[in-house]
Amino acid sequence: MTVSAEPMNAQASEKQTAERPEALRPHAEDAFADELATLAAQDDRPRPARWKMSPWAVATYLLGGILPDGTVITPKYVGPRRIVEVAVTTLATDRALLLLGVPGTAKTWVSEHLAAAVSGDSTLLVQGTAGTPEEAIRYGWNYAQLLANGPSRDALVPSPVMRAMAEGMTARVEELTRIPADVQDSLITILSEKTLPIPELGQEVQAVRGFNLIATANDRDRGVNDLSSALRRRFNTVVLPLPESADAEVDIVARRVDQIGRSLDLPAVPEGVDEIRRVVTVFRELRDGITADGRTKLKSPSGTLSTAEAISVVTNGLALAAHFGDGLLRPSDVAAGILGAVVRDPAADRVIWQEYLEAVVRERDGWKDFYRACREVSA
Repeated sequence: MTVSAEPMNAQASEKQTAERPEALRPHAEDAFADELATLAAQDDRPRPARWKMSPWAVATYLLGGILPDGTVITPKYVGPRRIVEVAVTTLATDRALLLLGVPGTAKTWVSEHLAAAVSGDSTLLVQGTAGTPEEAIRYGWNYAQLLANGPSRDALVPSPVMRAMAEGMTARVEELTRIPADVQDSLITILSEKTLPIPELGQEVQAVRGFNLIATANDRDRGVNDLSSALRRRFNTVVLPLPESADAEVDIVARRVDQIGRSLDLPAVPEGVDEIRRVVTVFRELRDGITADGRTKLKSPSGTLSTAEAISVVTNGLALAAHFGDGLLRPSDVAAGILGAVVRDPAADRVIWQEYLEAVVRERDGWKDFYRACREVSA
């Protein structure tokens, strides 16, 4: 009996789809594919060359809004609108974008979503470390082909930046100031001349319209590998601030924890809003060196106590509540995470934490359970 190839291929495709593991953290362009498609379909404003949507639509994607057909675009970034508008506008010019800020201010998150909205691909990424080589930014070689046939385009392995130049897309460089200075400076010609020379072949790759680059750096890395003045001039720097108010930070933490929690089948965030507010309050007061009412000055610990760390503490607390509790987020679920975030220096930070517990938390109305839970894990 002859079986047609088409049904067999369809069955094989369905089987492969069923067996394909679900990504723990999908890329932005996959996780928010419906929103991106809807925005692009309704976007009738001018688009820069090779952009998937207009600058206005990119800003709407990041900040959220309601489209004419009633579609709700969820906010990806909660912060001043002008900051996002400047960042998006920069990408529409010939200047690269540097997102600067203290750790935990959503630099990587914003970078990923900008690349997803502009180019439809956020994966052209160079991760900056102390060991990042120049090849990660320029190009490398397939040494088997290089030894067998000598230098050729077939033996060349393009970097994410080189691919973005050739295809008119957005490249990303994370933690730029952690990259050695001589490797950083390989970006100068790329950003100024929009050209990547390949001297081994006597050739070059010229960036096509649509190419740009987003880099991130944090304030805590000042003095590690500071940018040269020549390289810094090639960037338009946008500083991402910490959330202005406790309510804004609670909203950010709740949104992100809810997104992460859904992927991990954790309890819904609304059940733990009170504990989220406590975590955010503790972090903000210790970070700012003063209580929310302005009455008591505090010593600040050595850690950053960022919004990102608050998200981590609450997510871990939800996991504890789900797997070892009744599913409701309680003080005992977040206490250990807060201790780990605050006490980075076992000597100095522990003293600061104990003083804060006794002078502030112990005396605060409605915080008795939280105080006892923190005391228990701090003993």
